[in-house]
Amino acid sequence: EMAARIRDISIAIYKEAAAIALAKGMIIADTKFEFGLDEAGHLVLMDEVLTPDSSRYWPVEGYDAAFAAGANPPSFDKQFVRDWLEQVRINGKPWDKTPPAPRLPQDVIDKTAAKYREALQRLTA
Repeated sequence: EMAARIRDISIAIYKEAAAIALAKGMIIADTKFEFGLDEAGHLVLMDEVLTPDSSRYWPVEGYDAAFAAGANPPSFDKQFVRDWLEQVRINGKPWDKTPPAPRLPQDVIDKTAAKYREALQRLTA
């Protein structure tokens, strides 16, 4: 019963958000919602919701071409950081994903921040 409630609430939130995003020229490729129970045992949606940290946003423009080419469309989320981490080399070897993480270069930080700002601007304009 609890799993069904979480599923139904998650789908309802996603559908509403996806419609709003699409009207603004954005596709919510995927997202995650985190739920918990409060002290009284009531279901609570918690943590951040529908941010570029928990969701992948793609612009509508260019989506069809990227899909046809078998590529990911440009994104307004942390995928840029993930992609950098996948290609970074430490002592000539790929990062093995164990702590500590490599220090992000300033240009990766700046580009990621710009992507987040653009997502915000597109979604709230």
